[in-house]
Amino acid sequence: MGKEIPADFFLTKLNEAKVHFERALDCKHTDFDDLYPYMIEHPQFFWYKRYVAWSELLTVVKLCKELDVEWEQQFSQQQVEYMNKRVMSSKVLDYWFETNDTKEHVG
Repeated sequence: MGKEIPADFFLTKLNEAKVHFERALDCKHTDFDDLYPYMIEHPQFFWYKRYVAWSELLTVVKLCKELDVEWEQQFSQQQVEYMNKRVMSSKVLDYWFETNDTKEHVG
């Protein structure tokens, strides 16, 4: 059918989705800002931006699971639990970084 896609491709996409989500959590610039510059004026913008980034992250995680690509090692145990629950709750927004070993936000 098509050519084989190496597992590191998905791990790269997973890392990009993670960084995108973390930048959205930190209210930092993402590609979404470039797509919808007028949205910054609306109060729901940051919630929507986070939702889009969360959806992207869950989509890549779902693909990794379906293809048996090991993805969990890039996240803390608590973050893995959040993603397995799939719901972006206030707990995810408030404590995503609290469980990181480095406790550093993306730059």
